[in-house]
Amino acid sequence: MHPIMDFFKLSMKKNYIILLLAAFILSSCGNFTNLYKYKLKERDYDYMYEAAKEYYVAGQYDKSITLLNDVITIMKGSDRGEESLYMLAMSYLKNKEYAVAAQSFQQYYTSYPRGTYTERARFYAGKALWISTPESQLDQTDTYQAIQELQLFLEFFPNSPYREEAQNIIFEAQDKLVEKEYNAAKLYYNLGTYLGNNYQSCVIAAQNALKDYPYTKYREDLALLVMKAKYELALNSVLSKKADRYRDAVDECYAFKNEYSESENVKLADELLKKSEEALKDLPEEDEVIDE
Repeated sequence: MHPIMDFFKLSMKKNYIILLLAAFILSSCGNFTNLYKYKLKERDYDYMYEAAKEYYVAGQYDKSITLLNDVITIMKGSDRGEESLYMLAMSYLKNKEYAVAAQSFQQYYTSYPRGTYTERARFYAGKALWISTPESQLDQTDTYQAIQELQLFLEFFPNSPYREEAQNIIFEAQDKLVEKEYNAAKLYYNLGTYLGNNYQSCVIAAQNALKDYPYTKYREDLALLVMKAKYELALNSVLSKKADRYRDAVDECYAFKNEYSESENVKLADELLKKSEEALKDLPEEDEVIDE
């Protein structure tokens, strides 16, 4: 049985009359508003609860959401209340209302920390947050929250069947954060000496990303950026700082070659290494250098 669809089967009562009424609603979509208002007025919450299930199965999540929002408060504390809240969250998720779905899943596992669907609710809370995250150049608050939510899920349920998917989402979310940092570092590099020497900022941004996310898929791109920026930093430095910065560039070139010996960028590393070593040879002795 599919894990998303099986929850409503657990406690569903085979009440023939109620199911007939629910089926009638499904065949009378145009009358949904009138029937809904009538049943709400009559306080027929059992009917609305069963009808919500039928709408969920039929994929009419907007109608399921409408009904469940009215029965949840009435059924709070009962088995139906627990199921209704989880089904509401799933309806929002299926209806692609990801932000409110995440909130509903969080509400569920907060209200029912040992509930029937707590494991799934924690997982889907993180997944819904992840799906709603914006492009990498925009604010990544939701991405951080998605990572935190899924890390907590893995702590609570380390052997969950959703474990692998949760881990993969975390890796993807982290890569999105790294992409933002990489683009910022690349911007500094492209600015060059505009309004100052931006290469140092490039190095700092890229190295911080590597430190925070050492296994990112952007690792080589970041390392390449650091190597290029360190060379440009030395090239554009005042004379008193050139020697130290060229040595730093030489070390970075060797480090890149060692870690990415099979990379097509090794040729560039060799080129920058040669230029840095030649520049060091041409520099005056340190006691001859006058601070600028």
